[in-house]
Amino acid sequence: MMQSENSVEDSLHIRKLEVTDKEKGFIELLRQLTVCDSVSDERFKERFEEIAKYGDDHCICVIEDVRLGKIVATGSVFIEKKFVRNCGKAGHIEDVVVDSSARGMQLGKRIVEYLAHHAHSMGCYKVILDCTEENRPFYEKCGFKKKEIQMVKYFV
Repeated sequence: MMQSENSVEDSLHIRKLEVTDKEKGFIELLRQLTVCDSVSDERFKERFEEIAKYGDDHCICVIEDVRLGKIVATGSVFIEKKFVRNCGKAGHIEDVVVDSSARGMQLGKRIVEYLAHHAHSMGCYKVILDCTEENRPFYEKCGFKKKEIQMVKYFV
């Protein structure tokens, strides 16, 4: 049985988003997190190329189960360039989601660690995120702590 668990672990590869990941269920995965309408192949490619122009300042990572050819986890971080803190940088983590079939395998933690490491390697003095009270224990296990409150104003 241990060999079977290792083969599952070995088949889970973390990497940056690729344009072909739409075919591997990337949009369907995002729907498990929030509202995500259908995206045509053309629109997906346009947005992918637009984000790619930001280089390492906008990183979307995924975990692919290569046995299934399916994206089972994702998250993103973008780097904000600031004037405070000696023209410092802050990382913003967004859109972390693990497929319902793959939860409990520490994939969310792997995604968050990957994104936090990316922000640190880009010279960020901090990385921040918003989450629900329900997800707070998960992010605390990832080394985050509650600070202040979140406010939002939607335009739709």
